Amino acid sequence: MGDFALLRRWLEQPHVARWWNHETSDEAVMRDFGPAAKGEEPSEDLLVFADGRPFGLVQCSLFADYPEYAAEMAAVVEVPEGAMTIDYLVGDPEQTGRGLGTEMIRAVVAGIWARHPDVSCVIVPVSAANRRSWRALERAGMRRVGEGEMEPDNPADGPEHVVYRVDRPVRGS
Repeated sequence: MGDFALLRRWLEQPHVARWWNHETSDEAVMRDFGPAAKGEEPSEDLLVFADGRPFGLVQCSLFADYPEYAAEMAAVVEVPEGAMTIDYLVGDPEQTGRGLGTEMIRAVVAGIWARHPDVSCVIVPVSAANRRSWRALERAGMRRVGEGEMEPDNPADGPEHVVYRVDRPVRGS
């Protein structure tokens, strides 16, 4: 339960609420994050630490497990078999602007390659207005592969998104 209280506090932070637009009641956090924590949802929610202190969250999901989302993404870019997506936040406001988001993305993608041998690539859509997020993806080694309209996480944003991708490294390279 402590992790959910922490997540709720993060979701209430203005720099997170701007992009996640999530209900923050205890019930809503438990409803939306509890199934993954209990292993009842196919996605993975990863609490990320630096120096022994939690600072961020990453959600990892196979597109194949969410066909509607896969179809929405496929209208913008190709979604190959075995593709995964991530969503992420740096919740602790004291930890923003220090490059931890970039390092978090790099580490999680490396972990995906290690834990999921059938994952072909990681594809990440980001609101076109969220420049800090797409810059973190670029610094983490992802390349922009498309732009298009998708349902925004925050109704205050337009549907314009940029899409980034990184492919599984070829062995021996």
